Amino acid sequence: MKAADLPLAYNSVAILEHNLPARAGKVALCTPERELTFQQVSDEVNQLGNALKRLDVRMGEYVGILALDCAEWAVAYFAVMKIGAIAVGMNTLLKPAEHAHTLKDCRARVLIIHHSLLGSLDGVRDELAFIANIIVIGGSSTSSDLDYRTLIAAESKQLAPAPTLREDFCSLNYSSGSTGEPKGILHAHKDLALTAQLWAVNVLGLREDDRTLATAKLFFTFGTGGNLVFPWFVGASCVLMAAPPRLVANVLEHIERFKPTVIYHAPTGYAAILANEEFASGKFDISSVRICVSAGESLPAAVWQAWKDRTGLDIIDGIGATEVWHIFISNRPGDIRAGSSGKPVPGYDVRIVDEQGAAVSPGEVGNLLVRGESIALGYLHQSAKSRRTFQGEWLFTGDKYHVDVDGYYWHAGRSDDMLKVGGIWVSPVEVESTLVSHAAVLECAVVGQMDASNLIKPKAIVVLKDGFAPTEDLRAELVVYCREKMADYKRPRWIEFVAQLPKTATGKVQRFRLRE
Repeated sequence: MKAADLPLAYNSVAILEHNLPARAGKVALCTPERELTFQQVSDEVNQLGNALKRLDVRMGEYVGILALDCAEWAVAYFAVMKIGAIAVGMNTLLKPAEHAHTLKDCRARVLIIHHSLLGSLDGVRDELAFIANIIVIGGSSTSSDLDYRTLIAAESKQLAPAPTLREDFCSLNYSSGSTGEPKGILHAHKDLALTAQLWAVNVLGLREDDRTLATAKLFFTFGTGGNLVFPWFVGASCVLMAAPPRLVANVLEHIERFKPTVIYHAPTGYAAILANEEFASGKFDISSVRICVSAGESLPAAVWQAWKDRTGLDIIDGIGATEVWHIFISNRPGDIRAGSSGKPVPGYDVRIVDEQGAAVSPGEVGNLLVRGESIALGYLHQSAKSRRTFQGEWLFTGDKYHVDVDGYYWHAGRSDDMLKVGGIWVSPVEVESTLVSHAAVLECAVVGQMDASNLIKPKAIVVLKDGFAPTEDLRAELVVYCREKMADYKRPRWIEFVAQLPKTATGKVQRFRLRE
């Protein structure tokens, strides 16, 4: 599929509305609070769209969505896009000052916010100069805010889509901040349908009879694509989970209750489930699941194999980027090499180059570049970063990779995570994958630290599984274990035990915080 296969006049609300009337009565989404059919979703999208137009939201303007994963989030996303405005998915874990920055950066005209997150605006409301109205899901707390239900109650359930073109912007996401300050990334209407066809259908094999569940929240493209856009693109259903995924029981209870067939989770999430005693004892039923997906960080081969041995299920691991909107290198059903990111998704071209831009040989680590029609054009209001990252047709991903002789791509870490030890590059991902294969290690992160001679050496920050104590003997055992598994210069010189690692909301480890 190419962008030209879509009509020039195209609005991505078609991803929802193509299910009408044939699937009008089919369940489109489930939450613990609400269950909506495709017709009910469409009706509410139209009501909210009409309400936003009455509030004078115009084509090309921004509307912030700051909410837990709920039916109203999905409705708001498509309502905003249907009227030709731009939906801004906002990270629910950020602080008031960070929310104020986002809303000022994009000059959002309206903010749709969940009542439980109103505290996220404490002390910054006066700074929101561009916000004309705040709409509250679940009840407003001030006389100036608008109640979502009251606002849409009298609105018509009929609404024609705005006359957008496939190249018009429809969504704005801010990068997860695994390397520092988030960057605003705009995507066009065409990008949603392109990635749905190229990866979800052509690679994953998503079907109409599927039901998806993602622990990655909807404000990230991994969640928006995998658990909203992609299932509705094929006429499947989705399960939305507002509860925090870091609690393993929340994930397993949702699987048991709503019986999804496709699960999207982070590598650390699969490891946490495997380490859960109640899961190991067979308390939770996950027999509805037919396939699992992982992205965000490399999935260690040891975790993949342990999951396969325990559940019989394949995990389809790949790499995506907010700049691309979703996954562009992927393993696929029937073609999996555990520990690798798989092969390029047809529709995307991939190169691995050295610091001078020349192609490297198979097995040699270099910088990963990708090009394809769903790639963004730049970062909002950040021209210097845009010039470094968007290099003509090619996107400089910031990831280090090598490709083997069979064409499988292997992640070596982020460009700024790589360590030069004794003049030789060391991949933190390789050291981490070795450590998590040890029976005591739940997860870990490797960063560089200066030794007494001011030379960089690897340091491992380790989270242990339940039942293992952080002792000097275990520390020494882990170092010896690494020595046995890899070249001696790669072994961690220091091991620090911690209760948890700092992560983004998608489960990516924030190594810059560990370095700090």
